[in-house]
Amino acid sequence: MTGIAGVRFKQAGKIYYFQANGLELLDGDGVIVETSRGVEYGYVASLPGDVEIKEENGPIKPIIRKATLRDEAQLERNKEREASAFDICLKKIEHLQIPMKLLRTEYTFDRSKIVFFFTAEGRVDFRELVKELAAVFHTRIELRQVGVRDEAKQLNGIGSCGRPLCCATFLSDFAPVSIKMAKNQGLSLNPTKISGVCGRLLCCLRYENDNYQGENSKRKKKSKQAPQKNFRVGMKVMTEDGAGQIVYVNSQKHTVKVQLEGAQTKIFNWDDVGEES
Repeated sequence: MTGIAGVRFKQAGKIYYFQANGLELLDGDGVIVETSRGVEYGYVASLPGDVEIKEENGPIKPIIRKATLRDEAQLERNKEREASAFDICLKKIEHLQIPMKLLRTEYTFDRSKIVFFFTAEGRVDFRELVKELAAVFHTRIELRQVGVRDEAKQLNGIGSCGRPLCCATFLSDFAPVSIKMAKNQGLSLNPTKISGVCGRLLCCLRYENDNYQGENSKRKKKSKQAPQKNFRVGMKVMTEDGAGQIVYVNSQKHTVKVQLEGAQTKIFNWDDVGEES
């Protein structure tokens, strides 16, 4: 389809597609669109062009208009109302003693609905809470339970690398991450070292996984022609400086980090290390 623009409603949020409707759009422009939740304020994430889209949820809706100064002012007022709604909901939860953690409150742009995002250990009966909130706000109320990865995405934070969380800054979707990816990269399988603030495996384990898989495939192919040592974390080896244990394997540089006796660590080339007999 032609003239399809991508629109994002939050930073690092999923991109949804709308008919550009002949509008001249620039990257980052504010636009008003109609969604299943109601009228929303979004930002242009991809310029109008040819996009293949399956119309499973009906025809692609058009962008209503480019955002005006009045729209921007309403967006700011909505943010102020969200802060107030969050405090009110928090007090209601404490009063009703519901075992849930409130994360964020979000108004639709036209204020036809308020969405309260929360986490909980299991299923929660919040029917009484919805009744009390509806009596206060006189609009549609939605309580949406999210998982721990979504919690980290919504709250943001600092990762072990010292930078803001990837999921909150640029990752629009959560791709599957497996423990095999950590093994491919020769990382320690200590959960505290390969888990993010959400408690799940680090999303960044995917970033270089393809390169490591390709390198490992080359090693396996080469080992059939000329057998090589298959170094792994925890293996006991002999070096020119004495016996030690491998704590890290760099498949790309063909080096291993070895912890020698006396807690000293040193990096060796593969050819300078032998398996301890």
